[in-house]
Amino acid sequence: MHAGKTDSPPALYLMTLPGLETLAAEEAAQRLGAEIKRVHKGVVVFRLHSLNREIFRLRLAEDVFLLLWGTDQLTYRARDLDLIETWTSREPDWERVWYWHHQIRPRPRGKPTYHLVCQMYGEHGYRRVDALEALARGLRGKIPGSWRPVEEDAAVEIWLTIRGKTAVCGLRLSDATMRHREYKVEHLPASLRPVAAAALIWLVQPDPSELVLDPMCGAGTILAERLGFARAGRILGGDREWSALRAARANLEYFRRFRPAEEDQYSWPLLRWDARRLPLAAKSVPVLACNPPYGKQISPDEDIGLLYRELVPEWHRVLTSPGRAAILVADWEAFAHPAERCGWQCRRRYRVLLLGQEVWLTLWHKR
Repeated sequence: MHAGKTDSPPALYLMTLPGLETLAAEEAAQRLGAEIKRVHKGVVVFRLHSLNREIFRLRLAEDVFLLLWGTDQLTYRARDLDLIETWTSREPDWERVWYWHHQIRPRPRGKPTYHLVCQMYGEHGYRRVDALEALARGLRGKIPGSWRPVEEDAAVEIWLTIRGKTAVCGLRLSDATMRHREYKVEHLPASLRPVAAAALIWLVQPDPSELVLDPMCGAGTILAERLGFARAGRILGGDREWSALRAARANLEYFRRFRPAEEDQYSWPLLRWDARRLPLAAKSVPVLACNPPYGKQISPDEDIGLLYRELVPEWHRVLTSPGRAAILVADWEAFAHPAERCGWQCRRRYRVLLLGQEVWLTLWHKR
């Protein structure tokens, strides 16, 4: 089949944090008009009527790929390696795949480079390197012999991701900036992954005029994701550590170029405070989004339940009625008790793996 400009694009898939697939699918459907075909752990398969660089506006996706093949029929045994080789060689319409890759990723100058990636989760009767070699065998004759293999910054990347009996193989369209974000110039230990921060903002769905508060802002990732969705968004952040405020200010500086010239440095206030005693008027904040510390972020002698019991009543005080709060919760029962005592209702919750620990991504409404 000859691929032309009127040819409909092949299926795509995005990768996100396990647990965020439903929200990532929502974003692709609402912002791009995507037709969702399959939602699996960390992966969303979808189709678009037209393919352009708008796909890189997705904030709950860490990477986007052209789908080469996918299966949920792996056997966990060594015969999977023959299947991987066969599917890679025979399933894709390579002429069509290369055409659409070139529409999104410009042809490289000089000799093209390529890189093969294999991710494998769960116990299998073969090693990750074996699966990678099977992928390479399937690609013989598909990648020109003049192309040069490299370990990073390749013009072409082909990924194979195996999770249990499911595997997906794709040609990567995104680059590192989609996952790591251009604004991220400063990092702090245990900083929140940008897609998780974006998921918090997606949950609360703030209107352009609504102020979004992060009372424990750290490096400012949640606030930055608010501006990533809407450059003119109103934000307010604070932290008890000066180092965090300096990092947040540096990260938010990226968005300064998108603001009107007359807006001064105080248009995005970042204040030093204790999140348990906020210097804010009662019922002054319509939207709150926060990632309270947990796990290694708190010392062994600190009680996460006590922290929640001190935070929630104060956040309840400053939230308008009605108000919305998106919170990453490490201990569901410990957070739900003070929240429900304040009359909050949990509207949505998702279990997500972050920093090696399962946490709850939650949306609360203050009645």
